Parts: sequence; structure tokens; C-alpha cells
Amino acid sequence: MDTTQSNSNLDLIALNNHVRNKIQPDNMPVHDWYRFVLSFPPHLVKYYIEKFGLNENSIILDPFCGTGTTVVESKLSGIGAIGIEAHPMAYFASKVKTNWKVDPDGLVHHAEMIANKADETLNSQGIVDVPFFKENEYRSENLETLSPEKMGLLLKNSISPLPLHKALLLLHHLTNERCEFTDIESLAFAKSVVQNSSNLKFGPEVGVGVIKKDVPVIAPWLSQVKRMAEDLRRVHRGSDVRVDLINEDSRTSLNQITAESVDAVITSPPYPNEKDYTRTTRLESVMLGFINDKQELQNLKKTLLRSNTRGIYKYDDDDSWISDNKKVNEIADQIEKRRIELGKTSGFERMYPRVTKLYFGGMAKHLKNISRLLKPGAKLAYVVGDQASYLRVVIKTGELLAEIADSLGYEVVDLELFRTRFATATKEQIREEVLLLRWPQKGK
Repeated sequence: MDTTQSNSNLDLIALNNHVRNKIQPDNMPVHDWYRFVLSFPPHLVKYYIEKFGLNENSIILDPFCGTGTTVVESKLSGIGAIGIEAHPMAYFASKVKTNWKVDPDGLVHHAEMIANKADETLNSQGIVDVPFFKENEYRSENLETLSPEKMGLLLKNSISPLPLHKALLLLHHLTNERCEFTDIESLAFAKSVVQNSSNLKFGPEVGVGVIKKDVPVIAPWLSQVKRMAEDLRRVHRGSDVRVDLINEDSRTSLNQITAESVDAVITSPPYPNEKDYTRTTRLESVMLGFINDKQELQNLKKTLLRSNTRGIYKYDDDDSWISDNKKVNEIADQIEKRRIELGKTSGFERMYPRVTKLYFGGMAKHLKNISRLLKPGAKLAYVVGDQASYLRVVIKTGELLAEIADSLGYEVVDLELFRTRFATATKEQIREEVLLLRWPQKGK
């Protein structure tokens, strides 16, 4: 198939282009417990579940599981799923979001006990968990804080000293009262500390917004736990649908998954741009202990698909997988030529051509490695986006991945337009697409 000629549009419910990637109100339960910024939407997963004709006897694989959009929607649809995710915070979120056997009443009771203990401890320190309470009489040097090494991992001013003290105190009580509710309470903490307690803003890149010297911490956390408990009451009937999560790099051999066991793949891998997912989740990852120092951060980045220059290392060799791909090499050459023309000399800018090759090489390695997991005739949907992050050179991600997949024995079915989005680099609308593939039947 000539993917450059495909122009079919998704008829996903009547959604305008600008809201097509947004989570809809009726999809909030469970999905909204914790999500990456700009995660692809649950209704897109549901659309492909129906389009692929999947049912309770099927197995869906998401090799870039993220915070669980595909596996949660699969479970809601009564379909078993496997999720692969290297990022520990995202993996943890997916594990919690697919465990529906937690007793909601017991969860609320336990969380209220934790909240009361945390409030009592704060009160004994002369602190009340409301902003700018006039009777707060505390000495700043007595506030709990993170170690200098952990603080060095955070964006400066990610969270102000007093909210950080409150959050660490709450976390201390959570740790001391560890039980069957701790994981879901910790995920509630991850969401509330970023959304309610921190100074972070997302647009979609993470940055520091208004500095909040004091905000409530315990009450927003408890409110989040109660919303999660209410969702558990709604979905409890689906708690036996099996979802397996693997904390692994999808470019590896994945020997823990049975060969020819997967009916479909529905996923959205990182795009070749400068979005660093370890940066957008840094505060909660550090506070929950998933990243404790620079070495752990570097070790994590080495397990991720090379999609940004902050995660490139000297001995990376995924580009060997596409060394003979003319189009990828031409794009890398264009980026380097543009860099020279513009006189760009920073270390990051010099790496733009290399990260482009490493990205597509990593995707080739991934596609090769998962092919043994696919049943003959398995259907695949990859949500990908064209990019112009590297000196305004347009990278047609879907078309290039289609060519790579074809070279690895996949059948390219279509390249469907999902939506267009505004590229700040080029000031133009660029395509976000769904690459549809099929693993061939035996004998073909």
C-alpha cells in the first residue's frame, strides 16, 4: 500500500478536531486516576477494539503501556490485556488502575484514619492544613524536606517548603500504615501532590507556574481517594478480567509472554521530539521513591525508546536497525544541514540527527521483537504523530514507521488520520495518525 495516498478519516463519535484527543466525561472513571499529559484517549482504544472485532477471548497488547489507557479500557470491555512499560511511575499507575479487587469501603475507612493522624501531627506542630491559616506558627528550619540529592532531581520550585512538609508528613503516615490499600492511596498521593500541592504547570511541557506558598494537602488527597473508591464500586464486576503488567523495555525479547498469544496491539509510542517523560513525572517519581538519585535516573532513561536528546548515550546503537533506510537517513541529513545553516552549535542541537535515527531504529527493533508474540492475522494500531521539533524539519512518523514495518514482514493496512494539531515550530497544522498493520497469516 502507498501510505502517502491514504486520506481516510476516523469516524470516532462526533468530536471536533480540537477535542478529539481529550478524555470525555463518561471515560473519567479509573482512567482519570492518574494520566500522562496528552495521553491518547480511551474512546480511541474502544473504537479499535470494535473495529478489530475483539471479544472476551482476545488478548490485547500495549507495548508502550504508559499510565494504562489501553489496558484499562480493555478491562472495562471485558477483554484480557498485557501492558509493557519501562517507566516505574507509569508502570505502578497501570498496576493500580487495573486492580479492582480493592474493597472501596475499607479503602475510605483506612484513608480517613490516615488523614486524621496526619492532621493531628500537623496540629501538634502548630500547622493547620488550610492555606495561610493565621494561627500557623512554625519555624521554617523545622520543616521536613527531601535530601539535597533528591531535591536536585526536581525542577526548581516544583513545590514550596510548607506544602512539601505537609506532603512528606502524609507520606510518612502512609508508609507506617502499609496495608492492602497503600498502593491505591499512593497513586492518589501522586496525582494530588502534582495537581493540588505543587507549583507545576503543563502546557503540555512541564514548567513552574504560580508559586503557592501554602495550600491544603491532606484534604485534596482524601478527596481523590474517595473518588477512586466510588469508581471501584462501579467497576467491581469486572475485577476478574486478567491484565498482566510487565516492567520492561519493549525493545527487548519479552520472553515472559507466550509466542503467538496476542490478537491485537493498540498503543501510542513516544514521538520523535523533545518530550522527556521522566521530567514530566519527576516530582511524584522522586517522592514515591521510584527515582532516588542521578544514577537511577540515568539507568531508567537507558530503558526507554530514544525519542529525545536528554536520553541519548554514547554506546546507543539502535540506529543500526535502520542503517540502510534511505528516507530516515535523508531526514537526519536534512536536520544536520539545517543546523549548520542556522549556526546552531549546542550539544542538544548536534544530537538531533542522531536521536532521529535512534528513534526509528528503536521502533524497528521493537516491531521485530514483538512479531513472535503475534497470532497469525493479528491486527495492530499505532497512534503516532508527525513532528517538526528538530529545527522545523518535518518528520512524517507514520509513513516512515509503515515503511519499516513493511520491511519486517508486516502488512501495512492503512494510515488513518486521527486529528491535526498545531506545531509551534512550523506554525502549521500537522497530522496525528493511526498506523494500521497486520501480521500475516501463515503460508503468506
